[in-house]
Amino acid sequence: MKATAFMEPGKVEIHEVAKPEIQLSGDAIIKIVRACVCGSDLWFFRGINKMPSGSRVGHEAIGIVEEVGSEVTNVKPGDFVIVPFTHGCGHCAACLAGFDGDCMDVPENVNNGYQAEYLRYVNANWGLVPVPGKPSDYSDDMLNNLLTLADVMATGYHAAATAEVKEGDTVVVMGDGAVGLCGVIASKLRGAKRIIAMSRHEDRQKLAKEFGATDIVAERGDDAVKKVLEMTNGGADAVLECVGNELAVETAVKVGRPGAVIGRVGIPQTPTMNTNDLFWRNTGLRGGIAAVTTHDNAILLDAVLNGKINPGKVFTETFDLDHIEDAYEAMDQRTAIKSLLKVSEG
Repeated sequence: MKATAFMEPGKVEIHEVAKPEIQLSGDAIIKIVRACVCGSDLWFFRGINKMPSGSRVGHEAIGIVEEVGSEVTNVKPGDFVIVPFTHGCGHCAACLAGFDGDCMDVPENVNNGYQAEYLRYVNANWGLVPVPGKPSDYSDDMLNNLLTLADVMATGYHAAATAEVKEGDTVVVMGDGAVGLCGVIASKLRGAKRIIAMSRHEDRQKLAKEFGATDIVAERGDDAVKKVLEMTNGGADAVLECVGNELAVETAVKVGRPGAVIGRVGIPQTPTMNTNDLFWRNTGLRGGIAAVTTHDNAILLDAVLNGKINPGKVFTETFDLDHIEDAYEAMDQRTAIKSLLKVSEG
């Protein structure tokens, strides 16, 4: 089968590899219908993070269950499923508390490699999210919406949920990538009255407004802080930090009012941060790895199927596996907000 391999910074390739097999009783083999490239994939593509040459990559997909292990009863061969990047077991303390992104019972030999024709998925009994019907029942746009529920929409929602966004709130969203844009959707879904999107790029500003942003702030750093504080008469009720770099985190702390909560889902790019500013402003800091299965089952799948949200619009370029490097380069050069991979018809 075809699978994407990272070779060196700036280079990914399609390799012919053996089709995965069931190894554990909780496994499932998934035939991938659609996958995509994540902003976090660019970390190794740009050489920021080190990864062994030949590593299989990708962590977002929708597909068809082809085979299941002996303990898998909630899905069966032929089922259409969302394939989260998380592998929640559903019964450990973290999963029961609603934080399946931190599942305490994930086998060590988890294989990502979702940018491929087939995938072995562990903890399939609870972690996979069944979708009614089959892929051919849905439009291209709806399939794109469903694909976002494997990561990016669930991560944007996790930012809003951990920031405790509620009806009538004023929210600042840091980051205009796919996660930040989904954070705008999530804030509106949770009832925010005013959503301020921090963005310097016209195409992303336009999409943020379409998703529900009421204001756009293009400034960065101290200029951004000054403008937001003036606009909000003292700061936002909640801040969604969807970038992860030091400047974004510092800005997020400063644009919240005293007592605000920051929902941080941007993967940390520096090992430390100054928490003193949180203390002096009574600012809460929450967030982390998204609880994908929990959020999908609780609200997001129904919101997509009922047409309340359309997060699939973050996919602005489409590729097949044979053009995987083009898909990465489109995101690296910011000509695509998020690159979609059409793998099969299901």
